[in-house]
Amino acid sequence: MSPYEEWEENNEEYLAAALAWLRLLLQRFAAGGPDEPQAGGSPEGRLPSGEAIARAAEAMAAAEAALPSPALTLLARQFGLSRFEQEVLLLCAAMELDTRISGLCARAQDDPGRPYPTFALALALFEDRSWDALLPERPLRYYRLIECHQQAALPLTASALQADERVVHFIKGHNRLDNRLIPFTVPFDTAYAEPEALSPSQFAAAERIRRHLQGEGDSGRPTLVQLVGPDTVSKQAVTHHAVLSAGIRITRIPVALLPSQAADLDMLARLWQRESLLVPIALYLDAGLEGEPGTAGEAQNATLERFLLLYGGPALIDTREVRPDLDRTTLILDIERPTPAEQKAAWAAALGERGKESPALLAGQFNLNLQAIRQIAGPVLDGADDGDTGLHDGLWSACLERTRPGIEQLARRIDPKARWEDLVLPEEQQSLLRRIADQVRRRSTVYDEWGFRHRMNRGLGISALFAGESGTGKTMAAEVIANDLGLDLYRIDLSAVVNKYIGETEKNLRRLFDAAEDGGAILFFDEADALFGKRSEVKDSHDRYANIEINYLLQRIEAYRGLAILATNMKSSLDPAFLRRLRFIVAFPFPGQPERRRIWERVFPPETETEGLEIDRLARLNLTGGSIHNTALNAAFLAAEAGTPVTMPLVLQAARAEFRKMERPINEADFRWTEAAKKGGDA
Repeated sequence: MSPYEEWEENNEEYLAAALAWLRLLLQRFAAGGPDEPQAGGSPEGRLPSGEAIARAAEAMAAAEAALPSPALTLLARQFGLSRFEQEVLLLCAAMELDTRISGLCARAQDDPGRPYPTFALALALFEDRSWDALLPERPLRYYRLIECHQQAALPLTASALQADERVVHFIKGHNRLDNRLIPFTVPFDTAYAEPEALSPSQFAAAERIRRHLQGEGDSGRPTLVQLVGPDTVSKQAVTHHAVLSAGIRITRIPVALLPSQAADLDMLARLWQRESLLVPIALYLDAGLEGEPGTAGEAQNATLERFLLLYGGPALIDTREVRPDLDRTTLILDIERPTPAEQKAAWAAALGERGKESPALLAGQFNLNLQAIRQIAGPVLDGADDGDTGLHDGLWSACLERTRPGIEQLARRIDPKARWEDLVLPEEQQSLLRRIADQVRRRSTVYDEWGFRHRMNRGLGISALFAGESGTGKTMAAEVIANDLGLDLYRIDLSAVVNKYIGETEKNLRRLFDAAEDGGAILFFDEADALFGKRSEVKDSHDRYANIEINYLLQRIEAYRGLAILATNMKSSLDPAFLRRLRFIVAFPFPGQPERRRIWERVFPPETETEGLEIDRLARLNLTGGSIHNTALNAAFLAAEAGTPVTMPLVLQAARAEFRKMERPINEADFRWTEAAKKGGDA
């Protein structure tokens, strides 16, 4: 017989003895009580003697003393019930366990219409009676161990009592979650139970949580643990291992599911507190929305604070930011994804001998938890041949899809098509751009293998400023870098980011940076001077909040892990403190005639039919690369309309329109194309 089967048998013996004792008491009381003569009989048989009741009480006490203790004794101990309260609970639970009890209750109260227990019956029936058991703050009523169905004008003592269904099941030996609580819970992923679900650094955090869950805070209540950080998956994995090692059951509750009505929230908190006393359980509260003013998150935060005030059991809160306003003994832990070295080891373990350079490159670029690494590596390996040279490309593409940020409302994804050979810049600028790409590619080597990460607490990301006139190639350069690195490029929509309401711009920027932290995207801030302008002298509240906004940007851009590119044609408008935080500043000059010639040579695709174009003549037109592209495109449309190849007259016509668009002075001789010019002469 297993230990549980042995306890279950002992529990049944105790209940049988307790019910036998209770029936004798009710029979004796129904017949007139212990002070009445005992001659005569009853429908149940001869009136029980005091000696019979004493023997039944001894049998119940012996069964109660067995180890491990029966369920009702454990319950009374956990909730601090007095002897009288335990007997009241037994009387109420007996209604569900013995069909004879209801008839005996009716006879004992001399009223066939009251076949149920009441406080009045219990006060008259049991010896260790105590009036304070009726108080609403005592465990019987506070924890809803019994329900008091009091009708209008009916005294409390005469109202029907009923044991809660969850409590009855517990007394019978079935310890399952209350059905009323199930709608508020969501399951944990079974992947968190795997032994390899944690990295060594996360195991240390799990051990700290375990120690605090098994101990108590200074206030005598179990410690509340705040799990801080953006990676919910890692936090759930750490929590799962902590509670398993502590022998505690864990239940996950999204804060959004908590009721907003005070009475409903109070009832829910009491039921969860009761559950934590019936079975070792900890609540994992998924905070979800952050509490910015005017959002649903603010109301959820108020609901969470109220719930924790009422619920006294162990709880862990999944939150992005530290919450100093919680009135509980609190352990605050920053739960991070595995370190880059741990991610590299995880990639190596997942890929085995088939991945040589991939672990270092993937860990250096993407910031993933162990679950994501296994989920990415498995399908890619299954779909690749043993000699497939495209394995790394498949892994890279899968990581890009996994880390693609959901910021479509704040940014637009650009499909990078430009390559290094498409970029026309002086050698110095070309070299700087290649150094940017090389530093992104080799971050893992320098930061982790060469130890720089241990000496740096900020500036691990790479930020670059592209400064130059409009059309000098800043956007194309960002495309080239993104294409070379195989990363997504997101152009930030400043109209969606900048908000006139105080704090909204910072909130939008935080969403941008947080979403891109996993490493699969390059953030491109065009017209960056609109965001990163100089701080001004504080003359009113608007100046103060504008400076706070810039200060936040300065801190966030320095802490950002990935690559952020900022472009401006007004470098002098940027804050000097921001320029200091930049890793690279690339000046995009106005193209000279040699550069313009190279641009004209490659501006028309090979599929475009051209005829008689004088590249040297076109290179003399004082245009930027962007304007040259616009001119070539407009000339192509003119040729398509005319049904001819792209010719010099059409290109010059488009160039004249481009000059007028930019409101630049036009020398008509520069745009005239004569027969002499066709033969090589000047117009």
